[in-house]
Amino acid sequence: MSDFYVVGKSVARVDAFAKVTGEAVYSADVMLPGMLYGMAKRSPYPHARIVRIDTRRAEALPGVKAVVTAKDVSDILLGLRLRDVPILAREQVRFVGEKVAAVAAVDEETAREAVAAGSIRMTPTAYELVKAGDISKGDVLSVARIAGIMA
Repeated sequence: MSDFYVVGKSVARVDAFAKVTGEAVYSADVMLPGMLYGMAKRSPYPHARIVRIDTRRAEALPGVKAVVTAKDVSDILLGLRLRDVPILAREQVRFVGEKVAAVAAVDEETAREAVAAGSIRMTPTAYELVKAGDISKGDVLSVARIAGIMA
């Protein structure tokens, strides 16, 4: 009486055997000629201003094909429900792990070296310094100076 052929019935998983035996091929397993490895340099701070990004050492490494920062990409914002995360951070980072720069290299080791070679100088915001105990919560003037509100 029902037009459903799956709902309410057991369905055979045709890929189950390959997955449990480790024979299944995923996109990360595919190796094509000329393929590059990409990695991102990420923020260690939950909130900081980006002062300077120097990619010269990373770009000079043999095997590095590209180094990309926010100035190289559009201002498109990403997000599942709220589109508020830039492709790469511009001027400030807003969470630990936010992508600041990306590299493409001929192999994984070179990509890791390039990410480590890239120099990013960030100034933690007042919140970070209060949390670290470098300034006290009641020291409003120091917080204001760091935040750029007062000279």
